[in-house]
Amino acid sequence: MNERIKALRKELNLTQQEFADRLGTSRGNIGSYEVGKSAPSDAVISLICKTFRVNEDWLRNGGDSDKMFIELSPMQEVGYYVEDLLEYDGNGNAFYDAIIEMMKTYHSLDDKSKTVIREYFKNVADGIKNKEEKA
Repeated sequence: MNERIKALRKELNLTQQEFADRLGTSRGNIGSYEVGKSAPSDAVISLICKTFRVNEDWLRNGGDSDKMFIELSPMQEVGYYVEDLLEYDGNGNAFYDAIIEMMKTYHSLDDKSKTVIREYFKNVADGIKNKEEKA
C-alpha cells in the first residue's frame, strides 16, 4: 500500500505536507506510510478515500485494471463538492450558514427566477470554457 499512497499523492501533485494537511495528520505520518515504516489505520484509509475520491479497493489491493479514483456521474460530482463545501465544523461557521441560506432562498424562488439564475451560471461557465480554449 505504501507505493500506492505515494503514487496517489504524486498524481494529486501534493507535497507530503500538503497531503498531510488535507488529512489532518502530520507529514511524518505520511512519510512513514510511503516508505512502509507504518501502515495507515482503517480510519485513515477511509479518510484518504473520502477526501480524494479514491477507489478503496485500488488503495488497499492495487491491481493493473483497477482505477485510482472513483468515477462519479456529473450529479454525484456536484454532490461531492457541495458536501465538501458545506462540511460543518459545529462552531457556528458563518460561511456554512451563508451557503445554506443561499440554497434555501434559491429553493423558494419561482421557476422564472430560478431559470434566470441558472442561465447566469451557464453564461459564467461558458465564459470560463471559452477562455480555457483560447489559452
